[in-house]
Amino acid sequence: MHRFFYFLTVAAFFVSCATVPITGRKQLAVVPNSQIIPMSFDNYQQVLKESKLSSNATQTALIKKVGKNIQSAVEQYMKDNNLSSELAGYSWEFNLIESEQVNAWCMPGGKVAFYTGILPICKEEAGIAVVMGHEVAHAIASHGRERMSQGLVQQLGGIALSEAIKTKPEETQALFHTAYAIGTQYGAMLPYSRLHETEADKLGLIFMAMAGYDPHEAPKLWERMKALSGGASVPEFMSTHPSNDSRIKELNEYMPEALKYYKK
Repeated sequence: MHRFFYFLTVAAFFVSCATVPITGRKQLAVVPNSQIIPMSFDNYQQVLKESKLSSNATQTALIKKVGKNIQSAVEQYMKDNNLSSELAGYSWEFNLIESEQVNAWCMPGGKVAFYTGILPICKEEAGIAVVMGHEVAHAIASHGRERMSQGLVQQLGGIALSEAIKTKPEETQALFHTAYAIGTQYGAMLPYSRLHETEADKLGLIFMAMAGYDPHEAPKLWERMKALSGGASVPEFMSTHPSNDSRIKELNEYMPEALKYYKK
């Protein structure tokens, strides 16, 4: 049975794959954005409905400002590389949620949520741009779609998402929650793989640099995250986005490439 699913996964990869922007990595993509984006919009609205938006007008405006700047950078990058079609169906939105959680995330289609608990770590606008760029990068790199595609192949035999929604609605929702961890555990994103994290770091550096933020702020933020993790408890953002010396080292190694895009 294990071999069957292995060969099924391999076959599905060659039949339906996509390419991650910037890194060029091939990934499994049996789930079309045209179907997964509406699902993410529904879940995002549910999160907002069950959360308390921040009443701090200054902080909220800053999140929206940085979000718009990163959005513009992403759209420009995709345009410059003839990838604008990858943003079809996107409807960007940036909200600040009142919560002690040290967390932030971006859903497919450009739906972003920041939690007030992460703002002290960000410290200032550039720090927010680091986190914003990183989380948006996960969406642009379709990391959640990749995980859901793998789930469809391994758990549901690779049937089309539209068919899965009709015939196996509960299983399909479970796969979505596994890929994004939104719906049953609001704000608690499941950890991405080391590969996904590295890709998001690289894309995030490029996007924040294009938006006019100094990418040198990225390793500084993760140094602050690292220091924070030395306490009695590990903040949620840390637990799902591992910060360590190797990550900071990789960010610094990629810095020369990111600086090529830096527009002050």
